[in-house]
Amino acid sequence: MFKQLYSALTSETSIDQAYADLTEMLEHGAWMFARANEVLYSTVPAEEVRQPLYQRDVAVNELERSIRRKVLRHLTVNPGHDVAICLALMSVAKDAERIGDYCKNVFEVGAFYSEGFRVDRYQKPLDKISERLSGLFKELIEATRDSNEAQAHRIITAAREIGGTCDSLIEALLGEEEAVEFHEAVAYSLLARHYKRVSSHLANIATAVTGRLEDLDFPSEVDDRALD
Repeated sequence: MFKQLYSALTSETSIDQAYADLTEMLEHGAWMFARANEVLYSTVPAEEVRQPLYQRDVAVNELERSIRRKVLRHLTVNPGHDVAICLALMSVAKDAERIGDYCKNVFEVGAFYSEGFRVDRYQKPLDKISERLSGLFKELIEATRDSNEAQAHRIITAAREIGGTCDSLIEALLGEEEAVEFHEAVAYSLLARHYKRVSSHLANIATAVTGRLEDLDFPSEVDDRALD
């Protein structure tokens, strides 16, 4: 689908940068996610990251507005032309913008909570999820660039697994019978929620790559059909 999208966009000077704008949004998101987790694991001071991270978020917001302007200009000049593709691009641009917001949320957990993570049954799964999400950013950028539907389906599958793990961690925390420090438990639950939302938005962008535009916002269902 994204090869078709790229062809449509580059044929019009008014929006020939819209596709590149989306890629740049994802690259900013990958950078923000990495920096937020560095703060979370206390490898970089929060104050060193805060300003550049929020500056990136402003850049992401402006790129989303840029895509919106270009798409609307395209549809105004060419009414009825490439409508589905343009709407899909606006939808996934919103997903990329929301990823930036959740990266800020992860950063805030690291900035506000400094007591450390000591409960392995929660820490280790979240560590693995963080590492896997970092890889998914790179994979998604490649999938959108190459219009690689098989890779996009793998991203959707991975995101669904991450979401399931996050749900299980939250359920376990709510039913916890052993002593877990209150603030630490809150940090685990927030991270599980934020990581799940990042994975969900990555999956929705991957859904556009598969070409199933009608399934945007329902990526897990797309993946279920792909595995039939």
